[in-house]
Amino acid sequence: MRDADRVRCTTYIFRDDASLWWEGAEHSVNLDTITWNRFKEIFYEKYFTADVRGRLMREFMTLRQGDATVAEFVKKFDRGCHFVPLIAGDPAMKLKHFMDGLRPTLHNNVMVMRPLVYDIAVAYAFKSEQSLRDIDFENQRKRQQHQNNNNLPNKKPYTGPPRIQGPLKP
Repeated sequence: MRDADRVRCTTYIFRDDASLWWEGAEHSVNLDTITWNRFKEIFYEKYFTADVRGRLMREFMTLRQGDATVAEFVKKFDRGCHFVPLIAGDPAMKLKHFMDGLRPTLHNNVMVMRPLVYDIAVAYAFKSEQSLRDIDFENQRKRQQHQNNNNLPNKKPYTGPPRIQGPLKP
């Protein structure tokens, strides 16, 4: 897709303030020759000031999954990639930064699969998270079942084997 077409597609979905801003901004650019990078510069200057971009870069550099789901972490990671093109533009660095940010359990599970690219690592992280959820669910189900069995009202406590009273007859 040509850069000018990317710009047109992007600006087509602008709403509210962004739409009004673009109506004014498009008069100062040639839509047939604008590059995608130049469009992003114009957009970022308007909506992401230098101090905001700096803060978002720092957040990205220290980004860790913590208690977030993989989906939430990936969303933050992908957003941060826009502000740190040095990492985002290098597939090996992007993969390493993503892996370093995963919580330890997921990191270990994904490392076992030895992903070579970011997208594959993300897919493995989602699968690993789902497996861990399934294990947690099964363990909770077993605990609940065990608890329910121990709370039966008519259950007699075990007192050992039955005793035979009286003499045994041959």
